[in-house]
Amino acid sequence: MQQQPGIEPPPGCPAHGKIPLYGPRFGSDPDGHYAHLRGLGPSAPVDIAPGVEVELVTSYDAALYILQNPASFVRDSRRWNALNEGRVPEDSPALPMLAYRPNALMSDGAAHARLRQAVTDSLASVNELQLVRQTQASADYLISRFSSERMGQAELMAEYAQPLPLLVFSDLFGCPPEIGDRVIAGITGLFSGSAGADQLVAEALNELIALKRRNPGDDLTTRLMQHSAQLSDEEMLHQLITLLSGGTTPLSAMIGTASALILGEEWQSGLPVEDAVTQVLWNYAPIANYAAHYPTHDVELGGRVVKANDPVLISFAAANTDPRLAEHREQLSAKAHLAFGAGPHACPAKDPAFVIAVTAVETLLNRLPDIEVRMPFKDLSWVPAPWSRSLVALPVRFTPRIVVPTAAQKAESPVAASAGQVTATPRPSMGGAPKPKTGLFSRFLAWTRGE
Repeated sequence: MQQQPGIEPPPGCPAHGKIPLYGPRFGSDPDGHYAHLRGLGPSAPVDIAPGVEVELVTSYDAALYILQNPASFVRDSRRWNALNEGRVPEDSPALPMLAYRPNALMSDGAAHARLRQAVTDSLASVNELQLVRQTQASADYLISRFSSERMGQAELMAEYAQPLPLLVFSDLFGCPPEIGDRVIAGITGLFSGSAGADQLVAEALNELIALKRRNPGDDLTTRLMQHSAQLSDEEMLHQLITLLSGGTTPLSAMIGTASALILGEEWQSGLPVEDAVTQVLWNYAPIANYAAHYPTHDVELGGRVVKANDPVLISFAAANTDPRLAEHREQLSAKAHLAFGAGPHACPAKDPAFVIAVTAVETLLNRLPDIEVRMPFKDLSWVPAPWSRSLVALPVRFTPRIVVPTAAQKAESPVAASAGQVTATPRPSMGGAPKPKTGLFSRFLAWTRGE
């Protein structure tokens, strides 16, 4: 790849060869990398992980064309040339993100339509008011922990933005305390690279599926299970994993970045939280680079030929900030961003995600009205990974306050209300008395019951 005149390579990127979209240099200046890539055309080859090359689309128009053209660009990663030819390292961090799973995200045609309908119909049944209350309860619990324990200081990413979606989803899925604890520990481990985390998540969700087969409830898992699509247990497992992994990390990023924006000196006082979340979706796309497509035939993108079955990834972060959009942004709908994708594979959970993010930030501001960020927004660091645009840390200070569950919160959660009635199949003991259930979800449910 030749460097074009007048375009400086981003820090640490070679002027020749593929650009690495990972590591500290990328994390320190993702926007600089995207600016450089735009100068190479609507798409360019990058390394998404060591030894893993993909074509990255940075143009808004090109991204929209691919997302809305499922006949020529399919999602089934079993087509992936390099993987089939043994050219992808077996321990590559790209494999958990790109390897095939039998879910709606990586299916096409009739298979995709069937799985997606089950997911969208189940999500549509979620009551928005209940979702707001579940989010407020989760937010209040987390605030109660760091407000009383940390003497007026906290790190919001680790203590608030990251665990909050996991609490909400565990409640929505109808997890009993012990299963919810393992789901949260497993999903957290997946994104931190902990060994055995994927097995922990699978085991916990398989127990949840078996439990809901025996004892259906008023929860998302049961509604997905009872859908007319008649999902098998394996299909149930992969839809739940997709909802968890695809929903929690982007939501954490949305909550963290929106909080940082609205607490920053640059934010105009009085603007609603919805504006901050919308700005995040436009300018700091939580899912930064993803949505792998595989051309069904050789295609030309801006003068470059991409071979059939070579992966083409969408840079939602770069497409949303495409300078060619600048003159039209004011005329575009606030929802014209691509942060939730577009076309037949657009995120089916975009409305619940927006509600959760707005509620989480609003609850934080209401409970801690004098909260402030301890450093300027421009000095905050980004996670040095290609998949998500998320802050590494968000240090804040505030006046400590005691937060206790309201009567409504104690009565609201169907899981909390039935926690002592419907339980998972006991797991084999390693000897001695059973260990107390002290995981995050167990402690949250106990708090909502005032224990």
